[in-house]
Amino acid sequence: MAAFKEEATEHLLAAAEQENWPSGGVKIEVRDLTKVSEKDVRILNKVNVDIPRGAIVGIIGPSGSGKSTFLRALNRLWEPPYGSVFLDGVDICELDVLSLRRRVGMLFQLPVLFQGSVADNVRYGPQLKGKKLSDDEVSTLLTLADLDSSFFSKSGGELSVGQAQRVALARTLANEPEVLLLDEPTSALDPVSTQNIEDALVRLKKDKGMTTVIVSHSIKQIQRIADVVCLLVNGEIVEILKPDHLSQAKHPMAQTFLNLTS
Repeated sequence: MAAFKEEATEHLLAAAEQENWPSGGVKIEVRDLTKVSEKDVRILNKVNVDIPRGAIVGIIGPSGSGKSTFLRALNRLWEPPYGSVFLDGVDICELDVLSLRRRVGMLFQLPVLFQGSVADNVRYGPQLKGKKLSDDEVSTLLTLADLDSSFFSKSGGELSVGQAQRVALARTLANEPEVLLLDEPTSALDPVSTQNIEDALVRLKKDKGMTTVIVSHSIKQIQRIADVVCLLVNGEIVEILKPDHLSQAKHPMAQTFLNLTS
């Protein structure tokens, strides 16, 4: 087992050096990130990874491997240990948490909308900073999220789960985040809307240099949009590969997961 772990570590380091990461520097550094449950179970075990600036990074792995927990650490939805997560070289534990969450926005698998209309939801974040978005600005954000202006005055109760998910995405983008964290963002969407959202994420990367970290159970989705893929197994990142090199994964559990989901 020790020999295998040493080989896996060497493979992980080699993968990181073989042009898997786009150039542009590191946006988020994760160092020995660990989380232990109340029952003394390790949910994350010394996770180390650099998230490149302006890249789409896919996180895949079996259920219960710690993917959502990892995402939540990146904007302090759970408090990571001091010295384990850095944004632009600054420990996120030293940043104002509300300011951090504007810079590092997160979209959950099950959306929660605020009271009021769709337009009220989209305007919420900027309004907290004293800025009121115009109708045209709201419309632009809704279009990015694959909705049209007919949704302006609708309330959350009138929307399907998929529509609410897209409103939540528009609301997150309204804060002009530097980093977008996505936890199964298209699981409730039809194939056409899924493709439109994927296209929007790629445009945000190209046009605005957005850094995106996306958790998905869809291997095909990750292969379509990600620049690099991290395989998370039992709380550890065991492989870092390009999307078209997933078949080269060496970790046994990673191989099993990929074979079953491909």
